[in-house]
Amino acid sequence: MLLFIKHQLISAVDAAILHSQINNDCNMKTPEKKTELVKRKIARIYSPQDEPGFLGIGHIARRVVTGSFAETDPFIYLMDDMLDKKDYSPAGGPHPHAGFETVSLLVDGEITEMMESMKAGDFQVMTAGSGTIHTEPILQPTKGRLFQMWLDLPKKDRWTEPRLQILPAAHVPAFDKDGVKVRLYSGSLAGLTSPVKNYVPLIAAEFELQPNAVTIQQLPADFNTFIYIIKGSVKVGEEATLLKQDQVGWLDLSDSNSLSELKLAAGEQGARFVLYSAKPLHEEIVSYGPFIADTPKDINDLMQKYHSGKMQHISTAPASQKITF
Repeated sequence: MLLFIKHQLISAVDAAILHSQINNDCNMKTPEKKTELVKRKIARIYSPQDEPGFLGIGHIARRVVTGSFAETDPFIYLMDDMLDKKDYSPAGGPHPHAGFETVSLLVDGEITEMMESMKAGDFQVMTAGSGTIHTEPILQPTKGRLFQMWLDLPKKDRWTEPRLQILPAAHVPAFDKDGVKVRLYSGSLAGLTSPVKNYVPLIAAEFELQPNAVTIQQLPADFNTFIYIIKGSVKVGEEATLLKQDQVGWLDLSDSNSLSELKLAAGEQGARFVLYSAKPLHEEIVSYGPFIADTPKDINDLMQKYHSGKMQHISTAPASQKITF
């Protein structure tokens, strides 16, 4: 068998080799280009101000989450409650919630309550859902710092059965390497995954960086994200924007469903901070007192349910809805 190529006569053996080479070249895949991660940067910075707390003397509070809900979605608000109660007078008491979740982290100290006492590093998520009552009376001298967030629920889960999840400090997934310590309370980050269940995808983490330590973390690009500095300072993001103690920094937000990259570099004194990141729901809410709802009628129905005694205390929830990890 003979083939005539470029006016040259070649043998059948040479032709077979040529065909093999051509086929191999055709089957070779073009190397795929690596998708470049979105580089996150700081878009907004502010310093929350101290205000008198609702518990009275010995309670200072800061509104960490501020701005319109369209900007902070799905975070409704976050309070930084600093307690230094020095007497035995009762403070706090039973009150209702509905339509959202409370996400609580005790940063420092210890809070002794009748039912839901917390030690430093403890994390709790109470899904108020269809409506529940909880009690947080403080009856003795107490010193502690509590971050308590209101996190929106998706409209389809707004009236779900109330649930309480408790993640004790000893069981919080943690990472400690090269001057970077991460404690992950919710979601997945830094190779860790929290056992806490979410209706809204939520990452909640605490970082401690040694002086000049650097870490690069990956987050979903379309998750609304903010950082609150507890101590020290950190340079954040693509532009290395400096965040100092007691400042809040919100990251820019992308509509891409890919991953993003966040660089964090501690200052000369190191840094301690919390990071919250969650997927916006883009659903309108109605807020009134302790209730979040979809319509004003829903608010009225919740008020009637509470005042008529039909809203049950979280302590009466079935065992399946009270989870300790």
